[in-house]
Amino acid sequence: MQNETLLLRNCFSVWPGDGLPAIGKVDIVIKNGRIERIGERLPAEEVRCFDGRVIDCSSHVVLPGLVNTHHHFYQTLTRNIPAVQNAKLFDWLVYLYEIWKYIDEEAIYYSSLLAMGELLKTGCTLSTDHHYLYPRAISCDIMATQFKAAETLGMRFSPCRGSMSLSKKDGGLPPDSVVQTDDEILIDSERVISRFHDDSELSMRKIILAPCSPFSVSKELMRQTVQLARKHKVGLHTHLAETIDENDYCLQLYGKRPLALLADCDFLGTDVSYAHGIHFNDSELQQLLQTGTHIAHCATSNMRLGSGICRVTEMRKMGINVGLGVDGAASNDSSDMLGEVRNALLLQRVQYGASCLNATDALTMGTKNGAKLLNFAKVGELKPGYGADLAIFDVGKMEYAGALSDPVAALVFSGFNHATDYTIVAGKVVVDKGRLVGVDEETIATQANMLSRAMMDKHGTT
Repeated sequence: MQNETLLLRNCFSVWPGDGLPAIGKVDIVIKNGRIERIGERLPAEEVRCFDGRVIDCSSHVVLPGLVNTHHHFYQTLTRNIPAVQNAKLFDWLVYLYEIWKYIDEEAIYYSSLLAMGELLKTGCTLSTDHHYLYPRAISCDIMATQFKAAETLGMRFSPCRGSMSLSKKDGGLPPDSVVQTDDEILIDSERVISRFHDDSELSMRKIILAPCSPFSVSKELMRQTVQLARKHKVGLHTHLAETIDENDYCLQLYGKRPLALLADCDFLGTDVSYAHGIHFNDSELQQLLQTGTHIAHCATSNMRLGSGICRVTEMRKMGINVGLGVDGAASNDSSDMLGEVRNALLLQRVQYGASCLNATDALTMGTKNGAKLLNFAKVGELKPGYGADLAIFDVGKMEYAGALSDPVAALVFSGFNHATDYTIVAGKVVVDKGRLVGVDEETIATQANMLSRAMMDKHGTT
């Protein structure tokens, strides 16, 4: 997929729309992977002479591409398993690790295609992935396999080189066969940064270092990972304060709550994000604010596992940066990014009331805030000079009828099909009229189902 010259003509609505003309009078010109112009419609003569593809957006809402700040791609192969449909986090993990230990290179590749394909089709243009599972039987370069999938689909990708060093024999949850030693983790983390990390302005690939959680790695590995990340100026990420069980575990083992434990390791700061962050107390929220630490909020997963309600409304009022993540597909059962925006809005209202969060707030978390969390300065907004990452939704469909007095909010409040008509990444159309461009969707589905069944057969799942 080469860079395209594109004209988005007669956009029905554009968000954010501050300073832009009225509905149906906006054109967006894209060249060399960037937004070149956004504003008043081009004269008809200029359109006739336009040297590129023209897309009629007269019934479309155009958003900055959504940004997914937490995921586990490999889990797409273990969705909706009856034995853990009603399990809480620790029980859910213990059961699924015994299936996940059978993952192989092909499973990683097709699960990555599947997750990223779903994300792209629901408006997400930039995603991370927290891959912390390294079965000893796998000899491939796991991160190279994931980048191959990202390049095939055309997605902007900032994966985590995850890690686990504590298995069941060490008091952890996973089997011995999927963890690594501290030295193995640190050596490969440095290799991955050297091979893949690109910190250029419109990078398509950035690396994050991400110990899985306080209960799956040693305290010393946490410290050394922080040192390595800061040596190479890459981001840091981990699960934190997701459940009360996690808080109790850390108190029992270390005599400290999870955030205090990570503070001992200097795992706080503007280069750090925590997935979930549900069970922080008031003083811990102040610590997040003072250090500039980010939160990747995963509303759907938190509801699915009954983990609790993150204090997002309070965090936002304080000035803590909160992005959104769909989380692993086995605790969400989809990779629906626009659906995540909707659920983030609705879940906060359960706790804080109907006026605590509006559609614009939720979309801001899903775009600009997520880009800031992942350290991408020139995506997440529609501005000249920014990366041309856009999600384009057709609100002329039946499911939006009667909702177009506020077409942008209609995407959040109305509609049951969250698919884009077009998704553009770095100036390339990667979803065209609702279909992925880079790969055959039926092939992904067939291969993913086959690989899922093979893993479950090895485990003995019925």
